[in-house]
Amino acid sequence: MTTDSKSPRRFISRVVQDLPKSGIRKFFDIVAGRKDVISLGIGEPDFATPWHICEAALDSMESGATHYTANLGTPKLREALADYMARSFHASYNPKTDILVSVGVSEAMDIALRAILEPGDEVLYHEPCFVAYAPIIKMAGGVPVAVPTCRANEFRLTVEELEKRVTPKTKALLVNYPNNPTGATLDAKDAEEIADFSIRHDLVLISDEVYSELTYEGDRTSFASIPRIHDRLIFLNGFSKAWAMTGFRLGYVCAPAEMMDCIMKVHQYAIMSAPTPSQAAGYEALVNGDEDICAMREEYRRRRNFIVASLQEMGLDCFPPKGAFYVFPSIQKTGLTSNDFAVRLLEEQNVACVPGTAFGVCGEGFLRCSYATGMEQLKEAMERIGRFLKTI
Repeated sequence: MTTDSKSPRRFISRVVQDLPKSGIRKFFDIVAGRKDVISLGIGEPDFATPWHICEAALDSMESGATHYTANLGTPKLREALADYMARSFHASYNPKTDILVSVGVSEAMDIALRAILEPGDEVLYHEPCFVAYAPIIKMAGGVPVAVPTCRANEFRLTVEELEKRVTPKTKALLVNYPNNPTGATLDAKDAEEIADFSIRHDLVLISDEVYSELTYEGDRTSFASIPRIHDRLIFLNGFSKAWAMTGFRLGYVCAPAEMMDCIMKVHQYAIMSAPTPSQAAGYEALVNGDEDICAMREEYRRRRNFIVASLQEMGLDCFPPKGAFYVFPSIQKTGLTSNDFAVRLLEEQNVACVPGTAFGVCGEGFLRCSYATGMEQLKEAMERIGRFLKTI
């Protein structure tokens, strides 16, 4: 790409210039201004944050706790996180050295990658995946290497596919289960095999488990529960999905102290500390928010069962997701591309879903539909999708 010598664009990093805009946000620019649209697109809980959690943030502000905290986060919150990791994941982390409170999981991912990567280091990650993974890897100086997953095994990552793509330049493996956009999960055997792969090739394993509390089938599987990879695991999680706290922008990182010392440096210079009232809210969520999670998870389960059954009755291949709050039905039999299907569905029936290609090349032929919306809207959306299918 050539740039006019007088254009301000000449000052912009080539890496950033070459990054694509978010496939999700790009598609939803089309939605802006349209009336009567039912959105099954944005990955955000439709529930309001439980009030007792909001009150904790308000109490923090009313008491004057509006200043910087320690770079790692308040000791109170880090101790609560250490307790939470022990009871939920059977993992031992020192709250003084192994846990950092971040501005959402997005910042946690960014600072973890920037702390470990040298220019040119390769990072394996699986697709379909959250739209930010490859761009964040590039901005940290790394080289993203996509590993495909497929519908045939419910989009689980396999060591067979990983072995095809690992090279001497590979530094890390980034995984996300329960998965956005597919709703896939790993079982214990999958996790053990991936852990052994990481050890065999001496890789850092970065596990984004922000949807871990929203697991519907079987036991929740976490890489944090595998002791032998503790010295190479960077565990990422947050409060946005489980407690409907997206606007609080609160996440956390757990890692060995030697890694955390460098992750903290990046966080220290780039961010300073997570918002103080948000940290107070996070503490309240951890200590008194278990019932909130259970109530929201059961409602998501009810919606999941409804939307899967509805899509299957329409003749679309849709496996029941075992986690998160997305379904990823195949629309291949319609003969339309993912983008054409999504655009026509929006234009003809005012239902907004995200083309599977927003999440990687192997998302072609699929559509991401979020069921983080009310049941009445879901029912109406399914009726509209049914009408649309009859026109194809």
